[in-house]
Amino acid sequence: MEEREIVTIAEYQLTAISFRDGTWNHDVSQNRNALVAAMPRNPGKILDVGCGPGRDLVWFKSQGHTAFGLDATPAFVEMAKELSGCEVWQQSFLNLDLPLATFDGIFANASLIHVPRDRMVKVLKDFHKSLVPAGVIVMSMCRGSWDGYDVRPSGKRYTVAWEYETLAPCLEQAEFDIIKHYYRPPGLPCADQSWVVIVARKR
Repeated sequence: MEEREIVTIAEYQLTAISFRDGTWNHDVSQNRNALVAAMPRNPGKILDVGCGPGRDLVWFKSQGHTAFGLDATPAFVEMAKELSGCEVWQQSFLNLDLPLATFDGIFANASLIHVPRDRMVKVLKDFHKSLVPAGVIVMSMCRGSWDGYDVRPSGKRYTVAWEYETLAPCLEQAEFDIIKHYYRPPGLPCADQSWVVIVARKR
């Protein structure tokens, strides 16, 4: 495992409980609904990558989907299993081992921000292989053109920021067709929307 991953996972492991408490009520319904609306089957099989404590797994399961979680942080894997009752795999994005042609949708909400810029196409290709024909991925990424360590009292997280114009070519190289993109949080001027979301379909 790379140093950037080790450091980032260690910080999440130390702050798992406060992260769960601080993010559980975040409203990401816009992103979840965008995924479900574009999937080839509804209900379907969904992989929540970087599932964290399991907030979105709980919602997907409540809507009748068969949901699976994936996270590299051991504390999150245990929390997500307990809170959602779903199958959750402990894997890092740079060393994925996924079943082929299985998922109708992949939900990557504020998780692939930790993938180094030069590894993004490889990671997206791995996800592409795990989707059924016409399967869909939704990615929510922090906006900008920087990368580096976000230093916190409990450690640091390696984070990469993207704009639509820089991320779209990565999806195209990984053989995805972009359906749409939008910016969040809703209701703010574009310059103040700190997240870009892309919905893309397996070509």
